[in-house]
Amino acid sequence: MNTPVGTTPLKTDRIVIVGAGLAALYAALELAPRPVLMISPEPLGLGASSAWAQGGVAAAMAKSDSAESHARDTRKAGDGTVDAEVADMVTRMARDHILDLTELGAPFDRDAEGNYVMSREAAHSAARVVRVKGDQAGQQIMETLIAEVRATPSIQVIEGTEALRLETRAETVTGVWIRRSDQPSAPVLISCPGVLLAGGGSGGLFAHTTNPPRIRGQVIGLAARAGARIADAEFVQFHPTAVDCGEDPAPLATEALRGEGATLINSEGHRFMLDQHPDAELAPRDVVARGIFAETQAGRRPMLDTRAALGAEVLTRFPALAETCARAGIDPVKDPIPVAVAAHYHMGGIETDMHGRASLERLWVSGEAASTGLHGANRLASNGLLEALVYARRAARDIADTITKPKAPVAELHPVFQAATSSMDAGAVQQLRQTMTAHVGMRRNAEGLRQALATLQALEAAQSQGEAFLNMCATATLIAACALERRESRGGHFRTDFPQADPALAKRSQTTLSAAHALRNKVIQSL
Repeated sequence: MNTPVGTTPLKTDRIVIVGAGLAALYAALELAPRPVLMISPEPLGLGASSAWAQGGVAAAMAKSDSAESHARDTRKAGDGTVDAEVADMVTRMARDHILDLTELGAPFDRDAEGNYVMSREAAHSAARVVRVKGDQAGQQIMETLIAEVRATPSIQVIEGTEALRLETRAETVTGVWIRRSDQPSAPVLISCPGVLLAGGGSGGLFAHTTNPPRIRGQVIGLAARAGARIADAEFVQFHPTAVDCGEDPAPLATEALRGEGATLINSEGHRFMLDQHPDAELAPRDVVARGIFAETQAGRRPMLDTRAALGAEVLTRFPALAETCARAGIDPVKDPIPVAVAAHYHMGGIETDMHGRASLERLWVSGEAASTGLHGANRLASNGLLEALVYARRAARDIADTITKPKAPVAELHPVFQAATSSMDAGAVQQLRQTMTAHVGMRRNAEGLRQALATLQALEAAQSQGEAFLNMCATATLIAACALERRESRGGHFRTDFPQADPALAKRSQTTLSAAHALRNKVIQSL
């Protein structure tokens, strides 16, 4: 690519890690003492989905449980498209990562005998979710890792910066373009020996989401724009129980509440999930989400009732929920909590192999931006943080084996950004998010998906000068195009015009942005 006027390319022997969530931090520590450079849009600890994760980390820690059982549940929840080899590997490694985090100082809940306190969440056959202070797992684990990163000399963090695009040469990644995230600035190219993308998913592409504000598919989009292969883009998980209190993003009512016995009722007091699935509130997330969405559509406001199961303990055992309810003027001890469906987790993303490698050379991916094959069509609860840990380590080790370690000490990099006048059009972003919720959300059909693709093309054409917005459009287009192509309902993907699963389609999808654009152009010509 051509260097924009006024910028000076920088060169470093550091591995560049894009992102600052669990996967990014863990990978940076795994690579130590090899020098790395982390690109973080926010100060460490802010703006990452990992810090907002409430449930915990799924791992077979109890003597009565097993990795084999965990893998079985993962495959079952994934609705026919989980890579069995990946599921076996990830669940087998789960215990080691919990022990390693414990050694680092992660304050997992323990009982009087020192055993890990386990929660049961949807679609798990056993209580196997390791948690911290009820609903504080993500935040507490992140704080532990951030302290380690701050104390590790080989890790440089540039806060207040974001990645815009990848620099490539002959299918090989040679660098990454960055700019300031807090104000308009001209992009700067950092040439480097390798890039690890760990910048989150795409929930913020939807108007109703539980994701932090910046998590809007940009990292998946920039990889797709560079030619990386994308897998399972159509599979987006909508969390059943976002607190319906008017906040954007929507606060989360962790699934662990239902694991503790909380029930779902509607405004008529009816426990509606008993009519939907034998496991009622603990059915797979896609089933519960569709049940809640149907109640909302019917005008019977769905609510999470913790009163009988937890009583006043809900305030002390689940402090994040207690804080949310206090802000919204809800007393969960006396009243049920209004809930709604919200985009939560993207099972799809940049296709990676067992070592976290993408289809482009010198590019690795871990965390929600990756599509490893673990989640299939529907992620098993609390497998997200686990996948981030396992693939961050595997990617870090593969990077260390692939890229020659610098022989001399590596200096810190201090890019100088020149001011720019352009900024993202907030109106266009809102139109994109509304389009995704209206046509590519919980319930999809061919007509709506075609309309979404046409709207995305128009938005992209009008905003062609804004690379961050182009990254968002790329990911949104991939989701809509793959949803149009999958003519069935499976897991998190539900088509009202194809409401049944097709056994012939029980497999993962792969695509590229160029293929998605070709489909989009064909759709627009037919409108």
